[in-house]
Amino acid sequence: MGANASNYPHSCSPRVGGNSQAQQTFIGTSSYSQQGYGCESKLYSLDHGHEKPQDKKKRTSGLATLKKKFIKRRKSNRSADHAKQMRELLSGWDVRDVNALVEEYEGTSALKELSLQASLARPEARTLQKDMADLYEYKYCTDVDLIFQETCFPVHRAILAARCPFFKTLLSSSPEYGAEIIMDINTAGIDMPMFSALLHYLYTGEFGMEDSRFQNVDILVQLSEEFGTPNSLDVDMRGLFDYMCYYDVVLSFSSDSELVEAFGGNQNCLDEELKAHKAIISARSPFFRNLLQRRIRTGEEITDRTLRTPTRIILDESIIPKKYAKVILHCMYTDVVDLSVLHCSPSVGSLSEVQALVAGKPNMTRAEEAMELYHIALFLEFNMLAQEKTIVSSPPFATELPHSSLVLHSQIRKPV
Repeated sequence: MGANASNYPHSCSPRVGGNSQAQQTFIGTSSYSQQGYGCESKLYSLDHGHEKPQDKKKRTSGLATLKKKFIKRRKSNRSADHAKQMRELLSGWDVRDVNALVEEYEGTSALKELSLQASLARPEARTLQKDMADLYEYKYCTDVDLIFQETCFPVHRAILAARCPFFKTLLSSSPEYGAEIIMDINTAGIDMPMFSALLHYLYTGEFGMEDSRFQNVDILVQLSEEFGTPNSLDVDMRGLFDYMCYYDVVLSFSSDSELVEAFGGNQNCLDEELKAHKAIISARSPFFRNLLQRRIRTGEEITDRTLRTPTRIILDESIIPKKYAKVILHCMYTDVVDLSVLHCSPSVGSLSEVQALVAGKPNMTRAEEAMELYHIALFLEFNMLAQEKTIVSSPPFATELPHSSLVLHSQIRKPV
């Protein structure tokens, strides 16, 4: 019984040792299993001497066992048998426990589907960048005019000063309301469309036109040298919120509805006022925008401009508690909801908290505060606040403000 290496597809090497009758040739072959798991390498020997039947049977049995081990290993590595694992898990459970688990899975699946449908149904929340683009286009509450190449560009002093060192210095020399400033730009090649695109960039953080000149590195270097390089939009807007330069409106709060209707206020109300910018609150909230436009139509805005005093808006604290005012303003400037500022000072309690203490009720939980803030956001038509995820510094957690079909009953209070 012999074997010739040329009869096999793979190379073979004779192993010489002992006498010629005990000589063996080891041949490496490949065999494809019927299960389709790929090529399996085997190593066996062909004895040149007499082979006993029991040796042949033992060799065949060993190869079959090895093949089964390989197949079992490949099956275990391919994928987990979830049905088998579930059966093993529930094998010792009571029927009621299994039924409770099934109901839990069904309820979780239904909530996931409802959450998905709610996200698809609600309108897309407008971001700070989009609202700033509309602010530049529609010119809400502008307070200074830039004249460039005999064209007037109504703009907002606070935004340009916060975004650009060049305009911060230029506008400080003309502090009066409605000042007309003639622009003299040293950078060559700047025409009216490009100047408008530069202003759009200061408002939104990106250019509003496709112009090949903005790809010219030399022009960009000259512009940065003359105007300075602004920070990102969110950084500069956060700085504007923190320092409130050129603020032109104050928000005051009163629990006396008659006081609000009479356009008045007491000293306590004035001590708790919050500063803001008409341009920002008009761009972010249709409620405030309509409120300020009504003042312009009735001529009340002219009085504030003549006296050079900021416009005072007195809000009914039973509708918009003062404790949420800073959270709302912070979100208007940054697109971030931070509930941690609700408890930064004991003086920012709302009327609802006082009523709860008198009635002996416990303090509001974070979830209750988020729900109340959500309803205020709906009243102000500020979708970003209603749909944004809250960010809380202490204790740290993040949760999405809930959606509800409840309607916040309120009325618009006429400002002072």
